[in-house]
Amino acid sequence: MKAHRSAILNMTEGNPVSLIIKFSIPMLIGNLFQQLYNLVDSVIVGQFVGADALAAIGATGSVTFLFFALCNGIGSGGGIITSQFFGKGNVDEIKSCIVNTGYIMLVFPLVVGAIAYILTSPVLALLDTPPEIMADAVAYMKIMCVGIVFVSLYNYASSMLRALGDSKTPLYFLIFSCLLNTGLDLLFVVVFHMSVVGAGIATVISQFVSGISCLVYAVLRNEYFRMEKKDLRFDAAISVKILKLGIPLSLQFSLIAISCMALQKVVNSYGKVAVAAFTATSRIEQIIHQPYQTLGAALSTFTGQNYGANKKQRIVEGYHKGFLLMVVFSLLMLPVIQLFGEGITRIFVTDEAVIEMGAKALRITSFFYAMLGMIYVVRGVLNGLGDSFFALLNGIVEVIGRFTVPFLLTAIPVIGVWGIWWSVGVVWSVSGITAWMRYLYFSKRLVAGSRRDEA
Repeated sequence: MKAHRSAILNMTEGNPVSLIIKFSIPMLIGNLFQQLYNLVDSVIVGQFVGADALAAIGATGSVTFLFFALCNGIGSGGGIITSQFFGKGNVDEIKSCIVNTGYIMLVFPLVVGAIAYILTSPVLALLDTPPEIMADAVAYMKIMCVGIVFVSLYNYASSMLRALGDSKTPLYFLIFSCLLNTGLDLLFVVVFHMSVVGAGIATVISQFVSGISCLVYAVLRNEYFRMEKKDLRFDAAISVKILKLGIPLSLQFSLIAISCMALQKVVNSYGKVAVAAFTATSRIEQIIHQPYQTLGAALSTFTGQNYGANKKQRIVEGYHKGFLLMVVFSLLMLPVIQLFGEGITRIFVTDEAVIEMGAKALRITSFFYAMLGMIYVVRGVLNGLGDSFFALLNGIVEVIGRFTVPFLLTAIPVIGVWGIWWSVGVVWSVSGITAWMRYLYFSKRLVAGSRRDEA
């Protein structure tokens, strides 16, 4: 079969804005569909089973994120190294990076999934998960642990393809998988009355289909996945590069997940209404995150390819354009959430107390969207440069913030439970400013290096 090159996008030439947007749009659509996995679970369970079942799924969110993060950081690190090799134009290094990332990603999910399965009940108990939702939370979480390997499979394949500038292929299979997930959710939850267990099984099956389909298609259609025997050898040097960047990224994601667990503990202490409201607002904010996350991922690939091609001034230009796109989106979203927060929350639950709390919570966090966007924009550029120190620093900042700010704000009587969502905005702000300061340090080095190269 002829190698498929049309989906591969070289971002070292051409207008940065048009390239970033062209790359981002398919990935944004894909990310939104991926979020539908959680959204469909939440909506169907919340509407057809009840607020307690919705709270049970929500109570596992930060824990699931922690274990997924340990695997996904490695995949992200491999993708960044691959994009840098692509910028250099070295086919052998590209193939070796794809293969060796695959070897590492084969081991990590199996180990992490087994550990996660064993620790499910103790961790949820440690987070003070309300007793009335504990059984459902444990059942759902254990199914997600089994599915870690399938989630990692898709993230591996999509990370490699996106590093090569192909953001379309992962989208096609993800859309099909999301539709499959919706159908299976309705079957298992509504028809077979399997509650949260059915929602979890539907998600795992759908993730498996998405991951295996994407990988098989890549092998058949993308020339960089066409391996000869010599390409399949283990390369210690490249594996070290992948781990050198991937481990700090895993730690960053994991520290952020741990910080979310600390916040979840505060939420749980306010009872199941607060847990359900927090679950609903978290699901909504996952959607809000997607344009920022997509922009950050596009900038990561853009930066990685141009860094490999030694086009440093172009990296700075890409950052400025990306930052402007982020600000425009943030300003557009603010009035939407302020005016329609209640209606959006009502999609997830019918309980009026939950709806009222969720709507007010969304109005609080919407004031901080620009700071959230700054995190993703700067993180994308720095990750593309291979700045592993920032990855760890950013995770540490979030941990400190989420372990301290929620407890401090909720302890103030006039703020109370609303301190949960004010703390989210405060932590976004601190993390965003920290990221921006790190970028300023790196941008000076990039500009100076560019001038030396021109001289």
